[in-house]
Amino acid sequence: MHTQGTIRRWDADKGFGFIQGATSSNVFFHIRDFRGGMPAEGMPVEYEEIQVGGKGPRAMAVRPVQTHAAVTAGTRSATKSPEPPAARRPSSTTHRRTRPQPQRDAPTGASLAKVLMLGWLALLAWGAWTQRLPLWLPGAMLGLNLLTFLSYKLDKSAAQRGSWRTSEKQLHLLALLGGWPAAWWAQQTLRHKSSKEVFRRTYWGTMLLNCAALGLLVLRPDLLPI
Repeated sequence: MHTQGTIRRWDADKGFGFIQGATSSNVFFHIRDFRGGMPAEGMPVEYEEIQVGGKGPRAMAVRPVQTHAAVTAGTRSATKSPEPPAARRPSSTTHRRTRPQPQRDAPTGASLAKVLMLGWLALLAWGAWTQRLPLWLPGAMLGLNLLTFLSYKLDKSAAQRGSWRTSEKQLHLLALLGGWPAAWWAQQTLRHKSSKEVFRRTYWGTMLLNCAALGLLVLRPDLLPI
């Protein structure tokens, strides 16, 4: 059934949302069923509504309504005859000052995260140089951080495709083991897991725990099992 509605909820991390329709107030749709840009809450859309077993209605072939409205408006303006020069009014935009575009604010805790990264790298290098830490540990940390960044990138891609996701527990475990620097950069550059408050709080906990553990191992190398 072809109908129209408004996106009332959209979860970009999980790749699905719900539409407020004329006949149903909770129509599920997935990112792979959306056509034309990215969904956003409050966006008017048109879609094909189907019933999926006992799970309720689902929207297929979801498209934003603005696309058709813009095409219609463009066609009308092209066919409309121009006004005589004497009847034209001066455009108000000629006197409007161009406002500078607002710059994106730095992510919360960015300065603290960068300071911790520098201290973490210095402590890791000094510990290996003085043989308080195993010489293979810096290389292992490099590999772990590459794996962490790749895990974030694959999870972001999976969220957009609607395929199998990497669990948040696995991402937190990688950060706790020492991949938190790459996790921080992945959150900022990929814009993934950077706005979910519960995830961010847990991530900061893994970061601080790993830094504390590394400092303790440098001060007490006898605690290492090797």
